[in-house]
Amino acid sequence: MENLIQEQELLKALATNDKSAIEKIYQDNYSLIQNLILNNNGSEDDARDIFQEALIILYEKSKSETFELTCQIRTYVYSVCRRLWLKRLQQNRRYEAQISSVVDTIPVEEDLEDHEKRTLQFGMMEKAMNSIGEPCKSLLESYYIHKRSMQEIADNFGYTNADNAKNQKYKCLLRLKKLFFAQYKNGI
Repeated sequence: MENLIQEQELLKALATNDKSAIEKIYQDNYSLIQNLILNNNGSEDDARDIFQEALIILYEKSKSETFELTCQIRTYVYSVCRRLWLKRLQQNRRYEAQISSVVDTIPVEEDLEDHEKRTLQFGMMEKAMNSIGEPCKSLLESYYIHKRSMQEIADNFGYTNADNAKNQKYKCLLRLKKLFFAQYKNGI
């Protein structure tokens, strides 16, 4: 209930063009929107543009006496940004499905929950990667992030051949998996 009151006060402040309200909405929501856009064929510039459009929509709605927010501002902004981005993708012909069928498939709340869960899991994976140690961390980054071949990895890490590098990568993956799932069991 208290959160709902804070959200309503934030909307009222936004309607009066209160700079602190705009900053609060930006701080609370931009990283979520940036991740949405970057994970769906967009750039940081696209994320800024879409977020700005959503803020303008929210601002205009907040000034309307008939507008009643029935969800959190975060959910509303995410939903607007998601729809704007899908529309832009469709206009750019990078996305062939009909927007209406995609929007009807996954409710925004579920999409938001999935995103937050994935963000938590990525954080746990990053923590596991940071605690795996060398040379495993560098080897896995070379293969999965930098897309190096096993022969390049063998040459860079001093393994006698690509098969030995592949065996070491497998052992490192097992260690990473063990670290990740130990955190996963404790964190969730």
